[in-house]
Amino acid sequence: MSQNRQIILKQRPQGAIREADFAVREAAVPLLEPGQFLVQNSHFSLDAGFRKWMNEGADDNYLTAMPLDAPVQSIVLGRVVESHHSSYPADTLVLGRSAWESYSVFSDADFVQKLAVDSSFPLHEYLATLGPTGLTAYFGLLDIGRPKAGETVLVSAAGGAVGSVVGQIAKILGCRTVGIASSAEKCLWLKEQLGYDATINHQAPEGLEPQLRRELPEGFDIYFDNVGGRMLDLALLHMKERARVVLCGAISEYDKTGEHTGIHHLWEFITKRAMAAGFMFSDYVEEYPAAIQQMAAWIGQGKLKSVVEIYQGIEATPRAFCDMMEGRNRGKCIVRL
Repeated sequence: MSQNRQIILKQRPQGAIREADFAVREAAVPLLEPGQFLVQNSHFSLDAGFRKWMNEGADDNYLTAMPLDAPVQSIVLGRVVESHHSSYPADTLVLGRSAWESYSVFSDADFVQKLAVDSSFPLHEYLATLGPTGLTAYFGLLDIGRPKAGETVLVSAAGGAVGSVVGQIAKILGCRTVGIASSAEKCLWLKEQLGYDATINHQAPEGLEPQLRRELPEGFDIYFDNVGGRMLDLALLHMKERARVVLCGAISEYDKTGEHTGIHHLWEFITKRAMAAGFMFSDYVEEYPAAIQQMAAWIGQGKLKSVVEIYQGIEATPRAFCDMMEGRNRGKCIVRL
């Protein structure tokens, strides 16, 4: 068995993430203890939320701060190559939370699940639309947003991994969709390729607020927020009565090590009788099969496009992650080893 190639966190990022914050290391493939199994990873899922846990002192009930000189935490997809666990025999496909490395050791104590795959889909789809990304979009929109046909759904980071799925599901359910993106090119792509009804370029010279007023003359029913900070605060001024705000991510805040940007317009929730809630896709484990079956059907019917950008080789992982954080790609970012 070859060496275990790893991408380690070399130093704490200061502000925007850089490739220099990471390094490649070779280590021995770990030996198994009773109850463990070894997975050869084939794909990494790159998720913006993991940027937060690269900061010193990051600590909450989901993940703690990543240690320096250790492999960077990630969601991975791979195949069991050696096992001391009867439920995970060799050749089992699994998805789990591990790290940027060639081989990972898992046990029952870890976040890991077997994959039942449909060979008509490429394997990477089980990290994208049929995996954590699609499940995040699906459960966040349907369970927290509770969309109804004819309602208006506003989505931030609409061209990103989750946002690109949210907008399409909302359209399937008969909603009007408004997507916020970071360039005129992305806005055009959202309309032409993903079917968004209207778009807002938050980098445009006129600013965000005038565009929100123009594209949301009556306000929104649902805001699927992937950005947080000032964008979230301004959006709250455009809630309809009984609006729902889905708190999925806060990519504008992940580079910060101090206090996050304050939210000033909370009074709007009282006067509009609105609500906001956060969630994790892992809250819905028992519902995964039905959700995956539904999204697979939509893909098969041509109603849902899976937008994926794949980088090749473990050495490309730092560049891929930096590109994603800077908004250079579209849809889901994945590394194929």
